[in-house]
Amino acid sequence: MEAVAEQTVVPHATSVGDTAISLKRLKKTFEDDEGNIVEVIRDITLDIREGEFISIVGPSGCGKTTMFNIIANLLEPTSGEIVLRKGRPRSKKGSPIGYMLQRDLLFPWRTILENVTLGLELAGVPKSEREAKGREYLSRYGLGDFAAAYPHSLSGGMRQRAALTRPLTPAPDITRPEEPFSALDYQTRLVLEDEIVSILREFGKTVVLITHDIGEAIAMSDRIAVMTQRPTMVKKVYDVGLSREHGSCIKARTDTRYQALFDAIWADLDIQLGGK
Repeated sequence: MEAVAEQTVVPHATSVGDTAISLKRLKKTFEDDEGNIVEVIRDITLDIREGEFISIVGPSGCGKTTMFNIIANLLEPTSGEIVLRKGRPRSKKGSPIGYMLQRDLLFPWRTILENVTLGLELAGVPKSEREAKGREYLSRYGLGDFAAAYPHSLSGGMRQRAALTRPLTPAPDITRPEEPFSALDYQTRLVLEDEIVSILREFGKTVVLITHDIGEAIAMSDRIAVMTQRPTMVKKVYDVGLSREHGSCIKARTDTRYQALFDAIWADLDIQLGGK
């Protein structure tokens, strides 16, 4: 029996644009070392809207990262279809997606400016042009005085801010943060939640956040897709929009709906504790 994603609507949630990417009945299997077929993704159907911040949460190992690697054109699905906005097919040469990883992964031998402009350098943009654009982005996000500094001299929060700026400079259509705050202390995480959401909304980016942190997802997201245990499907989609409504991720955490959403999503994860 096939599961159908349920939709739970929170009052006053803010809608966004048209569909940016449509996932239609995606499936993915792998062959293990013994030649057995392992089913990772059974059936994912989900529309990702332009300009929205959507989070993907699910039990560890359920296939969230595999799902996004398929969206990003890093893996081919076993079956199913991915349609970009206005029916535009995915390019075999690349993806309109920028990554922000769990750790900042800035190259220690490159200055902050050189790190931020790496994507432009790889794209063949002339040095003067990419440096001008890099300085503009760094100044906009409070890092202008650190363009010539090296990563080791910056705080964890500043390095992560620089890491976010790096995928924005090539102007991808979609940004994918994956556990972007896992290496930071709690206070810094709260501050950066607001900064990152503000930056991404300023640029009108579509954001797909892969996270295990339910609270982080609720505080930042317009919608949250909850995945099942592997082989994964979309179990339920929540309309949230608290940060957009309040204009702040921190204020979103104080909303009376926050805890109710947390409890509902936790229950939907169906995590087995105590080895049962």
